[in-house]
Parts: sequence; C-alpha cells; structure tokens
Amino acid sequence: MSADNPIAPILQAFIQPWHDALANPPAAQESILKQLLSIYAKTGYGQQHHADTVGSVADYRAAFPVRTYADYEPALRRVMGGDTHAFLEAEPLGWAMTRGSTGSSKFVPMTPRDLEQRHNAARGPIQYVLHNKRWDILQGANLNLSFPSVVGSLEVNNRTIEYGYATGIYVKHVASRTPIPSIPTQDAIDAVGGGTDRKSWDARFQLAYESAQDQNITILGGAVQVMMKFAKWLRKTHHAYPKSLWNFGVLSLGSAPGINSSYRPRLLAMYGEKAGVVEIYGATEGMFGQQRDDRRYWVPNYDLYFFEVETRSGIKMLHEMRPGETGSLIVSTPVLPRYKILDLIRAFEPPHFLCIGRDQKWTRTAYWLRRALDFDLGRG
Repeated sequence: MSADNPIAPILQAFIQPWHDALANPPAAQESILKQLLSIYAKTGYGQQHHADTVGSVADYRAAFPVRTYADYEPALRRVMGGDTHAFLEAEPLGWAMTRGSTGSSKFVPMTPRDLEQRHNAARGPIQYVLHNKRWDILQGANLNLSFPSVVGSLEVNNRTIEYGYATGIYVKHVASRTPIPSIPTQDAIDAVGGGTDRKSWDARFQLAYESAQDQNITILGGAVQVMMKFAKWLRKTHHAYPKSLWNFGVLSLGSAPGINSSYRPRLLAMYGEKAGVVEIYGATEGMFGQQRDDRRYWVPNYDLYFFEVETRSGIKMLHEMRPGETGSLIVSTPVLPRYKILDLIRAFEPPHFLCIGRDQKWTRTAYWLRRALDFDLGRG
C-alpha cells in the first residue's frame, strides 16, 4: 500500500465527525443534546421529565436530575421485566455487567443505537494509521481477547435475562461488519464458557494462541489488564512473548488510568517496540474518548455523548474545564440521561483529558503518587 492509499479518504470520513466536534465543542454538544432528547422523549422516564419541551442546556439541567446507577436500578429492573419503554427507546440486544470496581456488579442495557456508537472506539487506531501511514496494520487481524458475551442469567418477572461483558457483546454483534477480522471469533470465546476464574482465562488464552499463532496479527484492543495477563501467561506457558509471534502495529487499550505512563513501557517490552499505544477511555456504559495524537491523553467524542462534570465550583460542561481542574464525570448516553459514572476526570490543554480513577476518597492522592513513581511530575 502506498502513502496515498485509496482507502485513506474512507478512513478520514469515518473520523471526521470527531474532529469537527473537537473544533467546536459547544455547537457539537448542543447538537447531540437535541438528538439525545429525541430518544428520551420516546421513554416513560423522558416523558416524566418533559424531554420534548427541553430547549437548552439550562432547561435540561432543570428537568433531568443527576443520577447514579443506584437511582436508575429500579427503572432498569422494570426493563428487565419486560417494560422496555419505561426507560429505553428499544429492546436491548444485550445486558452488560461491570467488573464491580465500586462494589457489586451493575447491569447496563446495550441498545442497537448504543452498540452502533461503540463502533467509534475504532477512531483511535484509525487515527494512528492515518497519522503514521501504517497501512500495513489494515492488512492484518485483531487478536480478540474479549471477555465473554454471556456470563450468567437473571430471572426477573418470569423472564430470563442473559448478561455478559460489554466488549464481548459488542464483538458478537458488530465484528461481522468490520473488514478486519477478529481472531478467535466471539462465538469461539463464548463456547469456552462464561467463567472468570483463572482456569477459564487460561482456556481462553489457549484458544487465542492456537487460533492466531499462524495468522498476521497486527492489532490488539481491549482491557489493558487482560493484555498484561495474556503476555505473562504466554511467556509462562509457551515460553514466548507476543512480540516473537506477531508483528503488532497498534495496541488500542483502556480500562485503567495511566496506560501511556504506567503501562506503556511494559506493553512495548512484551508486544514490540514498534507498536503504537492508543489510549481509549471507555466503560461498560459507553466509549467516551480516545487518543488523537502523540500526547498521552484522550480527547472526547463530543459528537456522540453529552458531557458534564461536577467540580468543586459546581457543575459545568466538560469542555469548560480549566487545565489542571479535576471533577466527577456526568455523561448522557442513548441509554442513561445525566449519569454520574463515578470517574474522576482531569483536564489538560484542550481538548485533552485523563481519567485518573474512580470517584473515591484517595484517588487524587493515588494519582499524584503514581505520577511521582513514574517520574512524571513535570508533564502537566
């Protein structure tokens, strides 16, 4: 493939809405709020809060209160019981469980529109391909180390609701539409079972190794903790690091703070020094931002979600944060209006942000300690 590869305009068109929104966050956020309100107006919850009469950000804040998962759980239970439109515009394609970083696991519905938005997590690696003209990355496959899409089931009002992890549900429903194959397939991963103990993960890792060992693997995406465990498992079980088996071009990773500082050196040592590291900021509830350039931060998807943040000076828009300011993120998604996700976000030079951890007592202190240990105090 040449530097002026004919696929470049297609890739650019895919990421252009992201760049356009970053050029004018206020206009992008006003536009996405209107789209979200049209969704909420189709639900009982949205009608209760008069979504169809909201005309401004101020109106939205007055009509819709900030809510946590505990506040929304009764409504979500109604959806599980069959009353879909009490809270959602459409029947969920799956129920995603969180890993319980703030206590017990939560169950979040994934609607068709929500799944479509998660496709935009690919903006990070595509931006990397375009910026570095690494067309060779697109000629390979993605090593699929996703969590299982089905882990267990719940009985609600005589209905059986299967639940799994967001990454697995996404790959199951969307990967077939992606030209870059994922190896192994999600069906093969799910066939191993939904266990999350060490034995289950060993079985999934063995499946990945056997499925991909002779393939041209150029992409790795998912939770950084899983990627670290896989590399260590591979070294222990097959006496090789991933870099000796595959030629990785880009690692697109999330699920932990400090990927570009704390994790990057170890990742490159195991997966190859020539691999690019792209940080993704996502959660079970959505894919909210990704890295755009060589700086170690992510930038928001202002065209997909509505972002607010609760700071010490009150609630403001995410794009209104000052460099060095920290606050608790409030995100509005196609599923959850004004949802306090309990992540602490730190602003840097616009439009760059970091999630520094969960909204807990010691997170700010842990962030500064982590930076000190990474010899990172002078980087803003």
